[in-house]
Amino acid sequence: MASMVKSVLGAPINLLSSCLSLDGKEREQQSAPYRQTRRTADELRRYQEELEEEKRKRAAHCEKRNGERAAMRTHFRHKYQLAQNAKDDNHLNAVGGKAVLPRELAAVVRSEVPPAQERGFSLFGSFQGLDFRALRESAQNSSQQCRVIGTAEGARQLRRTARCRGFAEGGRRAGGTAVEGGVRPFDQIPSTGRSGWINLARFWKEDVFRTLHLHMERTFNRLGPIYRERLGSSDSVNLLLPQDIGELFHSEGPHPRRMLLEPWAAHREYRGHHCGVFLKNGAEWREDRLLLNREVMTPAVVMRFLPLLDEVARDFVGRLQGRLERGGRGGLTVDLAPELFRFTLESICHVLYGERVGLLSDSPNPEAQRFISAVALMFETTLPLLYLPPRLLQRLGAPLWKQHVAAWDHIFQHADERVQSGYRKLRSDVTAGGGASDRKYPGLLAELLLKGELPLERIRANIMELMAGGVDTTRAVPLQFCLFELARTPSVQDSVRRQVQLALEQAEGDVAQALRAAPLLRGTVKEILRLYPVGISVQRYPVKDIVLQNYHIPAGTLVQACLYPLGRSSSVFSEPLRFWPERWLGSGSGSGSGSGSGSGFRSLAFGFGSRQCVGRRIAETEMQLFLMHMLRNFKLEVKSKTDLRTKYTLILQPESPPPITFTLLNPEP
Repeated sequence: MASMVKSVLGAPINLLSSCLSLDGKEREQQSAPYRQTRRTADELRRYQEELEEEKRKRAAHCEKRNGERAAMRTHFRHKYQLAQNAKDDNHLNAVGGKAVLPRELAAVVRSEVPPAQERGFSLFGSFQGLDFRALRESAQNSSQQCRVIGTAEGARQLRRTARCRGFAEGGRRAGGTAVEGGVRPFDQIPSTGRSGWINLARFWKEDVFRTLHLHMERTFNRLGPIYRERLGSSDSVNLLLPQDIGELFHSEGPHPRRMLLEPWAAHREYRGHHCGVFLKNGAEWREDRLLLNREVMTPAVVMRFLPLLDEVARDFVGRLQGRLERGGRGGLTVDLAPELFRFTLESICHVLYGERVGLLSDSPNPEAQRFISAVALMFETTLPLLYLPPRLLQRLGAPLWKQHVAAWDHIFQHADERVQSGYRKLRSDVTAGGGASDRKYPGLLAELLLKGELPLERIRANIMELMAGGVDTTRAVPLQFCLFELARTPSVQDSVRRQVQLALEQAEGDVAQALRAAPLLRGTVKEILRLYPVGISVQRYPVKDIVLQNYHIPAGTLVQACLYPLGRSSSVFSEPLRFWPERWLGSGSGSGSGSGSGSGFRSLAFGFGSRQCVGRRIAETEMQLFLMHMLRNFKLEVKSKTDLRTKYTLILQPESPPPITFTLLNPEP
């Protein structure tokens, strides 16, 4: 190799070296010819004139070519009623207002020339005779029968806006959601207003926060499938369609981030508390989350805590049976909301601590009831604090901030007492030679303490979040909606009940097997969360620039998938306002235009991917067990079948819980 390099590069290197090392005599000899060929002043002047003449010829040629192109563009803009361009006018003026076109271009422009006489294929020639105005009117007339979302007026508005952006209902585009026409800048996304503070003042004045889910639906009707909204210091992009949502989740990165709830984080900082996985981000979040996944998300763990949830569900049904039997043969009409909150807290405590807390007894623990009230107050005060600087309100001593802090303080105090009690009990059992091995499932707290992979403070923070979330967010409120929808749709109630009864008979007492054999229970849970998602949006910050609906979305932008409008959109679901659990049983069944890109992003009540709700398996199992035992033992009826009015207080809930009439069917074995 060395010899080859030397043979190839040796001569050039020697020549270069000799040029650099010439002595004075050689330099004088080589510079002599240059001195002999030096030009006179007349020669230089003539040379300069030649250069100027060549420059003028090039400029004239460029003007001629630009004039030809401008003439072509002007012709077609005029023909198809398009806006004129000032640059083209300037190019035409530079050539005296006229341009002589070459034969090929002239053949395209002359409409009297038949296509057969044209030389080869011409893109412009393919459009000869088209009337864009007629096409536009035809497209507008034919689109009147499309159904997009909710109301007819909303559908018309969404179609009109979507046409302008190149959005076609039911269309699916693989590999993103960019359409033809060039990517538009971020600032051109349809917006509800440029001033976040003016928008915030309007929200306060019109009490929009209370009906934020309806505001989202109206805004999609008005602006189309994507819009930007500024509220105070918050700036977000809102999405409606599954294919856009899928593109968002595919750009979330290894450490997905969602919108930080500043009031919650400010309280943790104010009191010096540790944060659980809900408020964490980055590597620290991932470390805690992977540990918790092994304890609450795997199928093997679900089988361990399922008997604990089943015990509480049977107890709840038994107590309701007792109330009906004591009341005689007639049905019992009751608002179950208070009992459902106690049921969900009893269930989550049984899973977390491995023991019952007595909330379903005749004299429930008053401290537990105060905990439920504190959770409700915490949610109510969070929403208005989201768009105001919490630390400023803290310095001002605002009453809203004080209420929020007091609610969180009570939640932490109650959870801390439960954690300390569980810790002392576990230590006592281990000292006595027993421990977790003596029981089927000692509870999540005991499992985390025994494994010792998380410090006690981080265990406490995550247990507290699971306990608070287990009361309202994914159990009690959806069960209220579910009982109402089953009661006002007897045909669905009967079909689910028949499947449950058959599954229980075939399972011969195996509850886990019965759940697997009753897919309508899972479909009922998914369907109720489609119509009434507890959280009305799922947020992400993309880690890379993406294109959605042909708009550029910079990395780090807050983007929200809006679940309430999504679940009620006729462009996503057929008969979107119908309570129809069977739509989830088959691929694409009842899902509307749901095949293709984004078809997997229609049921997102628990979030998506590695950042989905950490208590998802607990919630799904608890709700299915509750419905299984309730439908087997009771017939549900409701006096009024009118749609429920809903409100948003960080979670979606009914304005007034509907009274349900329960009639006893068969006693629980």
